[in-house]
Amino acid sequence: MELPGVAVWIFVCLYASVVGYPNGKVREACTSMVPCHGGSPQLSPEHTITVNGTEFKPGDNIEVHLSGPDFEGFFIQARDAERLDSPAVGSFVLADRRHSQLLTCGRTKNSAVSHTSKSKKKDIKVYWIAPENAPKHVQFLATVVKKYRIFWVKILGPIVSQPDVLSPTPPLHATSEAMSTTHPVSYISKPFSASGCGIMKFCIRNPTNCDPGSASCFFLSFQQEESSLFIEMSGPSEGYLAFAFSQDQWMGGDDAYLCVNEDHHVHVSTAHLKERSHPLLDAENALEDVSWRLADGLLQCSFRRRIRLPAYKGRFNLDTSYYIFLADGEASEGGLIHKHRRQPLVTNGLYNVTGLPLDIGGSRAPRLIKAHGALMFVAWITTVSIGVIVARFFKPVWSHSLLLGKELWFQVHRMLMLTTVTLTSISFVLPFVYRGGWSQQAGFHPYLGCAVMALTIFQPLMAGFRPSRHAPRRQLFNWFHWSTGTTARILAVVTMFLGMDLPALDLPDPWDTYAMIGFVAWHVGTDVLLEIHSYCLVRKVEVIDDDRVQILQSLTSAEAEGRLFKQIVLTIYVCGNLVFLVTFLIAINQV
Repeated sequence: MELPGVAVWIFVCLYASVVGYPNGKVREACTSMVPCHGGSPQLSPEHTITVNGTEFKPGDNIEVHLSGPDFEGFFIQARDAERLDSPAVGSFVLADRRHSQLLTCGRTKNSAVSHTSKSKKKDIKVYWIAPENAPKHVQFLATVVKKYRIFWVKILGPIVSQPDVLSPTPPLHATSEAMSTTHPVSYISKPFSASGCGIMKFCIRNPTNCDPGSASCFFLSFQQEESSLFIEMSGPSEGYLAFAFSQDQWMGGDDAYLCVNEDHHVHVSTAHLKERSHPLLDAENALEDVSWRLADGLLQCSFRRRIRLPAYKGRFNLDTSYYIFLADGEASEGGLIHKHRRQPLVTNGLYNVTGLPLDIGGSRAPRLIKAHGALMFVAWITTVSIGVIVARFFKPVWSHSLLLGKELWFQVHRMLMLTTVTLTSISFVLPFVYRGGWSQQAGFHPYLGCAVMALTIFQPLMAGFRPSRHAPRRQLFNWFHWSTGTTARILAVVTMFLGMDLPALDLPDPWDTYAMIGFVAWHVGTDVLLEIHSYCLVRKVEVIDDDRVQILQSLTSAEAEGRLFKQIVLTIYVCGNLVFLVTFLIAINQV
């Protein structure tokens, strides 16, 4: 392909959307006529182009037919037969607007024809109108897409000429687009081995130190062999596995490699990652000695790549340090890959795979997101829950004990709640720092999180205007204080339920849901137990003189009598909360 074609091809790929051009809007591919589907074009065309004449004069109409086995997409142009890399010439008129549409390539209006949808077609008919400044010889070209990965580029059609002009000499590069860039593919006979990891080859394993032959191990290794690297990748995936070299821990501008299961055959290709969009697969493949295997629930592929590839734009030099991504996901018919269902594994630092052999792991959750989750669990599983229990049930028990001139229960409650506000505020900021703004991919979680943050700030502000104990508005304050706090706690639990399964954290499922349900049941059960205990104390009465009720024990003395029970319950409750908290923190650390 000529240099201008390469430039346009890169631009096409950067512009293309997730699944190529199902609607036929392929104006960006006017020069290269190459679809952004990745892989290499087929060599032997199955489709033919025919015309109803061999000569033309400016203004004449030439009937053009494209026919063959069922195909989904097409792209037809007419070009100077002696300069097939030149812009399209002439314009077209449609014969069937249901299956074809006109496109403008360059400065020539209606100079190309493409499909309107990916519905099956066998025959397309259009009319070409010769321009006033037409070249002496014009040749029709077509790109045909049978399936996503099965396509032919610049199929050569008939040449039509102006009268009394000698036949053209075919250009030597006329079929350069269809030249094969694939290499022979072999098959892997057994699972990969980790025996040389950290000694002879650089390895990444998830979980750490897992066996590449197990059905739960993601494995990636690099072994230097003179001026090239031999790369192995495997994991439990029925769709695709992919890894990428990146200069930061964000997707975008990365050098990617994909192994995709296409109808029980694995296609290995290179790609370029542009932000959070679909990988832009390369038309040319820089990989050698490609092998693959599908067995025992594992997808395996291996290949060789030169450390430096100056002739391939977008391929990084591998003698430099990079962050390394490892991802998996689903692939549909034809090898079309879908977004990974969970966060990719990312190394914790920059690594040079041609340097000292290492055996490392990685994390599927960014550190800031881990910190966000950990701080929220500390705040809403421990400090706020214990603070609520103390305020609700320990006023009579600790009302005569003072701390810094205030009742003990109040000081403990206030300290725990201010800690909750501090932890929640710090945690609230971290996702915005990580994302650089608002996340459009987190569903309702950020909206509920903002509501929780607002209520968390509102609670201490409202407490600062608390009326005195016997003021008329004290009962109204108590009701607002309780309702605001209860609403914040309920929303916080719902927000944590939603956040645990987001791709950026994605705690083990369904374990995380059961653990959170267990915590809610633990808190509600403790609350109900203490409520029943308080009720039983109040009911210690004796009825005398018919309807008169005399309390044998004052409420204060009755509560004091139950002090030991409440302290035991509180101790067990705090220990249980810490168990839930540590469990969640361990899970966060392991993702």
